[in-house]
Amino acid sequence: MAIVLVLWQLSTALGLVDVSFSSNPLRIAAAEANLFGSGDIYPALGATGLELLWGLGITFVLGIPIGLVLGRSKVLHDMTEPMVNILYSVPYVMFLPIIIFWFGIDNTSRVIVIVWAAILPLIINITAGVRNLDSDYTRVATVFCTPRLKFFYTIALPATLPYILAGVRLAVGRALVGAIVAELFLASQGLGYFVQTKTANFDMDSAMAGIVLLAVVALLLNWAVRLVERRFTHWAGAQ
Repeated sequence: MAIVLVLWQLSTALGLVDVSFSSNPLRIAAAEANLFGSGDIYPALGATGLELLWGLGITFVLGIPIGLVLGRSKVLHDMTEPMVNILYSVPYVMFLPIIIFWFGIDNTSRVIVIVWAAILPLIINITAGVRNLDSDYTRVATVFCTPRLKFFYTIALPATLPYILAGVRLAVGRALVGAIVAELFLASQGLGYFVQTKTANFDMDSAMAGIVLLAVVALLLNWAVRLVERRFTHWAGAQ
């Protein structure tokens, strides 16, 4: 990474690359300091953070139970698998005109895009985890006449936690992408809109500073999920 940054800086200093179109690491760092110093970046960062908070909250509340149920019920799994695969394979960007027509261009539409982007990999991962559940667990639950609801939160949920957290990691990454895509088309605020506006105004230093900030947010989210994985699924690696 350091080598890339040094080569980038040298290429602009030697005039091999036009700094007006590519900026360079030093100018980006100066723009980053200016954005935080002036406070210009905080409204965009706050808007994207709020959308992600709502989108991921809805994703986890809906996606985890749905994945557990679909994994446990063969009938429901067989009925819904084609639809889940279709929705996962078809780019959600194609449905933006329909989402705009139904829900407008306010926060609701952006949250819907985030949920759409994030919930499918979560459901697919959890469903696979439940379907791969050790048959011994199921037999023991049957012998002790475990109620279905109790089976989900005492057996299926803990046993599939590695799958759930792997799905969460995928969901977080796709949610961030969904948030930026939604802001490019449906917003007048947020980091995606900020980068688009600065690029349109040929302020490449600020635009690249926004992109770097997006990368930092993605790394922090991924780091947080990894911490949770190490804390709660350390036993899985020892099996």
